[in-house]
Amino acid sequence: MIYIQLFFSFLKIGLFSVGGGYAAIPLIQSEIVNGHGWLSMQEFTNLITISSMTPGPVAINSATFVGLRIAGLPGAVTATLGSIFPAVILVSLLSLIYRKYKGTTAIDTVLGCLRPAVVALITAAGLSLIQTALWGEFPVSLSSVDWINALLFLGAFFILRKWKWNPILVMCLCGAGGLISFLAGKFF
Repeated sequence: MIYIQLFFSFLKIGLFSVGGGYAAIPLIQSEIVNGHGWLSMQEFTNLITISSMTPGPVAINSATFVGLRIAGLPGAVTATLGSIFPAVILVSLLSLIYRKYKGTTAIDTVLGCLRPAVVALITAAGLSLIQTALWGEFPVSLSSVDWINALLFLGAFFILRKWKWNPILVMCLCGAGGLISFLAGKFF
């Protein structure tokens, strides 16, 4: 039963984590810490640190570590296979589609829209890790969401689309606003 849980948990992480390992950190946290309780938030922070220092993608290193910790070597193999299976299938299909339609306006638009979302996911993961390192764990709910910063992000996204600003610049501005808002909420 644990092998099935490991496989499908990391299959979900592999399937829905768009943008690489650091963008997958919130989803990994949701599955490992919040969903199954396999690790505490402090252990998860240590896991991400170790996964970042070792060679290979963060999601795969995390899958291997959690699988090994939960169910030994067979668990590590099961979790790792679950993590890479969707990527192998999706990348194969996407490469066929990209080769056929590269250079079209539709493909360029889709790729342009994904960039800010990936930067936002990486920023959220980094802020979550910084928060845990500096202030420890505390429960998060919808009432604690910074709705003003979320609306700023959406506004920046539409500005990016309309005036074709550099997406990295826009996301850095949103991240700076989010950090200021976060610190203001902590100290005032």
